[in-house]
Amino acid sequence: MLATDNMEAYLKINAQQRYIVMNSGTNRVLDELAKLVTDAAGAAQGVRREVETAFRGQAERLLNSMDVVQREDFDAVREMAVRARTENSALTARIEALETRLAKIEAEQTAKSAKSSSAATKSKDNS
Repeated sequence: MLATDNMEAYLKINAQQRYIVMNSGTNRVLDELAKLVTDAAGAAQGVRREVETAFRGQAERLLNSMDVVQREDFDAVREMAVRARTENSALTARIEALETRLAKIEAEQTAKSAKSSSAATKSKDNS
């Protein structure tokens, strides 16, 4: 009976050791699988970055070949056009004011010369 008891104890210990070995083997497999998935995710991110960079480069080349302006350049030219329109409106108003003044001066000079002509004609008639 002693041998049987020893045998049972040995089998229990052996079964526990096998369980531990299987457990650690399973853990190792899961650890390796986790590493593999992590590495694959990192590689996928690297591929994603490379694809984005390649796509961005192709898009820039395409836009440059189409002579499309960049947003900053467009905004700068638009601002210049707005300033030019404002300045143009101010200059138009100034020209109109100067033309009005010139017309008034010309009218005054015409009136003076008409008065002096009529005065000269009257003085000839009186002589």
